[in-house]
This record gives sequence, structure tokens and C-alpha cells, in this order.
Amino acid sequence: MLMTTTNKFEGSEIQQYLGIITGEAILGANIFKDFFAGIRDIVGGRSASYEKELQEARRIAFSELEEKAAQLGANAIIGIDIDYETIGDTGSMLMVSVTGTAVVI
Repeated sequence: MLMTTTNKFEGSEIQQYLGIITGEAILGANIFKDFFAGIRDIVGGRSASYEKELQEARRIAFSELEEKAAQLGANAIIGIDIDYETIGDTGSMLMVSVTGTAVVI
């Protein structure tokens, strides 16, 4: 599956627009990751545990996006937009939402 954040693929013509599709992933961070990330906030540095969670959420969201495009008969996704949010009462959950347009090129 070809994917791009732009609205076209250079050198390819879009034959059919199949619709807007989305992929989402919501992952909760556990108490230990929250605790150690809090320490990182105080002393500085990167939080590897949160980075891994973010990478996993993004992987899941893109996988879901690709699956939905394939179900529609698309061979490409254009105009991809990635959004990151924290949700929940304490902001302890991470949401990654990926949106794009499924097309046939």
C-alpha cells in the first residue's frame, strides 16, 4: 500500500477516490511508566517507555488505516494526517488517530 501526506503521487494518476478512512489506537500507560516518566520530567531526558508506547500506537493506527483501505479496494492512501492526543481524567491514555483518503492509482 502506497501512503503519502500529500494529495497525489508524483508520476501517478488517481483513477478513483474511495473515501476518507481512519485508523485509531488508544493505549494506556501503566503506573510504573507514569512514575518513571515523572522522574524524567524533574531531572530531564527522554522517556524511552513513552516513546515505545507512542511508536506502538502509531504502528497500530497505520495498520488499521491500511487494512480499511485494502477492504475498499484501494492501492494507495493520500492526504494522511496524524494526530496525537492524551485522553482520560488524568491524561494517562495516549490516542493516535490517522486519517487519509483511500484511492486507486
